[in-house]
Amino acid sequence: MTEAAVRTRLWRDGVLEKEDFPFEELSDYLCQPDCMVWADLQAPDAARLSELGEELSLDKLAIEDAVAHHERPKASRYASHTFLTARALQLDRQSGELSDIQVSAFVLKQAFVTVHAGEWFDIDTIVERWDENAELMRYGVKALAWGMLDVLVDSQFDVVQALDDEIEDLEDLLFDQANGAHQLQRRTFALRKSLVRTRRAVLPMRELVNTLARRDNDVPPELRPYLDDLYDHVLRAAEWTESLRDMIGSVFETNLSLQDARLNTIMKKLTSYTALIAIPTAVTGFYGQNVPYPGFGQHSGFVSSLVVIALLASLVYLAFKHAGWL
Repeated sequence: MTEAAVRTRLWRDGVLEKEDFPFEELSDYLCQPDCMVWADLQAPDAARLSELGEELSLDKLAIEDAVAHHERPKASRYASHTFLTARALQLDRQSGELSDIQVSAFVLKQAFVTVHAGEWFDIDTIVERWDENAELMRYGVKALAWGMLDVLVDSQFDVVQALDDEIEDLEDLLFDQANGAHQLQRRTFALRKSLVRTRRAVLPMRELVNTLARRDNDVPPELRPYLDDLYDHVLRAAEWTESLRDMIGSVFETNLSLQDARLNTIMKKLTSYTALIAIPTAVTGFYGQNVPYPGFGQHSGFVSSLVVIALLASLVYLAFKHAGWL
């Protein structure tokens, strides 16, 4: 792991004092009661994270969860710290596929340590949220935790909004005869898969934020409205995903029903054309009997058979057309 993958910040009495100081100085500032530090580790290896755990007395289970990449969003309280893990989401509107990155944090009394993979997630979005609410920094590390979770919930909200828009577009495509049914099915399946992954990231956030904002968790009163607002956003996102699940299920079922209806229409048309073809077959078969009939062996008999075929076929065609079968 390179030094470029580590970022640090120092606040003294809630005022930003220093940035990008050496990672090894982190524990030095923790001895000063008026200091609060933040360290971000991008894609750390297990050895570096274990070294940090020994320096800050982090629980081994929390360190293992931070290194793992498929942890369920949660908040776990340990003797010396609280461990948070959540997921940042991003939706590719072209393919309907969802990308997610695990972002974990150790919340100590005077330190806030974040761990995440590189790829597309930009830690600067969290830093900007802290800078936009610099007055909250004097309330301690819970303000840093709020800023991180607020950014992650916003990313989840953006994905839920995008999924809502995509599902509405699917509803428009349902009744578009020019659109291929195969393409619509693939798109629906991709969005359903992305919605399932979104729900897995969003639904546990209620418990996570509730654990962080619990009354017995030393949350400053000034910070509580921000955590309550965050919890409200989490509830809205969770309820939205539930409604989207019903919507995409309705789209899927409606698509199957429309395919059945189109198949019935095709069968009606095929049956109607079969009936039309049966008329000349019946007439010519009748006139092909080896018994005398009006016009037998004469040109007029041939003409009369054509007239009968045309007349009967026209009557049947008009009857099917009136019934909407053709």
